[in-house]
Amino acid sequence: MKLKQLSVFLENRPGHLSHVCNVLAEAGLDIVTMTLADTSEFGILRLIIRDWKRAKDVLQSAGFAVNMTDVMAIEVADEPGGLEKILKKAEAGGLSVEYMYAFACKPKKNALIVIRFDDLTRASKVMTHAGIGVLSAAEFYAE
Repeated sequence: MKLKQLSVFLENRPGHLSHVCNVLAEAGLDIVTMTLADTSEFGILRLIIRDWKRAKDVLQSAGFAVNMTDVMAIEVADEPGGLEKILKKAEAGGLSVEYMYAFACKPKKNALIVIRFDDLTRASKVMTHAGIGVLSAAEFYAE
């Protein structure tokens, strides 16, 4: 139930983000979803790419600092309170959310979020026990 996410560390300078995109494009690697968080000096670009191993190698070969992290994709009812329901289950299970971001490309009734919990193994058990849809990598990448 885990997805592999790449985190790329970037200096806050013009052209660094486009350079990452160029390196991936030239390698024929498609970004499925991403988010960018920044500080005044650097940014962290978080990417989910189907062929994450190759993407990591390509980016590192281009000189980027890249880490791999496990995250989850969770179905969220696309209605008021949908996200709150999941967060309440996480809270009841003693889980902390480190970060999350929306994944808006799936034409489903439910929305999808990518979420990083402090303990993904426990999070998977808590969410599954609560009847919350946790997607496998195959389900996440299915078109």
